[in-house]
Amino acid sequence: MADFTAETVTRTIHRWVVPAAEPWGAAAAEIGKAWAVAERAYRQHHSLADEQPLHDDALRFHVRDDEVVIEFQTEASTP
Repeated sequence: MADFTAETVTRTIHRWVVPAAEPWGAAAAEIGKAWAVAERAYRQHHSLADEQPLHDDALRFHVRDDEVVIEFQTEASTP
């Protein structure tokens, strides 16, 4: 008799993309706006209060050729 389990995991990546075309790059104000919205979405998804600090790795920032991406991932398991 086999002794194992199986699961399916669905990963959702939530992204905010800020244009950063050369030679000027991304505007600080636009990064700030996207960061605030991403943080709010993270808090809502995890039911965190505004005054509760986020983990250091809650949001990830990625620099691409002509944009800055702020993201976080969520997972949902189904039996």
